[in-house]
Order: sequence, then C-alpha cells, then structure tokens
Amino acid sequence: MVTDDSLDAVFAALADPTRRAIVERLAGGTASVMELAEPFNMSQPAISKHLKVLERAGLISQGRDAQRRPRQLRLERLDQLSQWIETYRQNLEATYVGLENYLQTLQAKEDPHAHLSARGHRPGK
Repeated sequence: MVTDDSLDAVFAALADPTRRAIVERLAGGTASVMELAEPFNMSQPAISKHLKVLERAGLISQGRDAQRRPRQLRLERLDQLSQWIETYRQNLEATYVGLENYLQTLQAKEDPHAHLSARGHRPGK
C-alpha cells in the first residue's frame, strides 16, 4: 500500500533532474557511486546525497559486492507508484468519456443532424 507520506517522498525525490537521471541510469542495471557520478559535474559527496534521498524514498537500495556497494532500483516501489498513477489515469479517462457522451447528447439536442454528420453521414443520403 502506498501512503501519502511515501508518495510525497517519491515525488519529492523525482522532482530533481539529477535524481531522475540516476533512476534512468539504474534502469539499465546496478552501478557504483563513482559510475553514477561520471556524467555529472559534481562531487562524489553530492551524488551520495542524491542517492540518500532516493534510498529514503524507497526507489533504490544499496547492495554489497565485496568492496563495492552498488545501487539498484527497487522495482516494487516503482510498481506501487505505477499502480497509484494508473488508478488516477483510469478515473480521469472515465470522466472524459462521460464528458464526451454528455457533449454529444447536447449537440444532438441542438442539431439532430450533427451526430450523423460527425460520423461521415449526410442528412438525406
């Protein structure tokens, strides 16, 4: 279950373009702090701060591979976020379908031939 607090943390973490780029990079597989820092013009401590924000939001985790501490995406967290977004997408889509039906009903009342011409039919044919 995704709570409001956890959603706030995820959206706040993803609000920063550097953190979004890190998430995008980790979508291709695990990476070390140094590997994640390469494309950015910032220090390792600055990247580490971004990683901590992503970790607190539950978007990434730190693994252990001998001396390396590779970061990886937490797919279950992204799945939770996707499910939350999908719920609202479906609700909005249903609202738009209802609105479209209502507008078509209004148009049909104003001009009974408008509905037919909208479908490519012409009155009298």
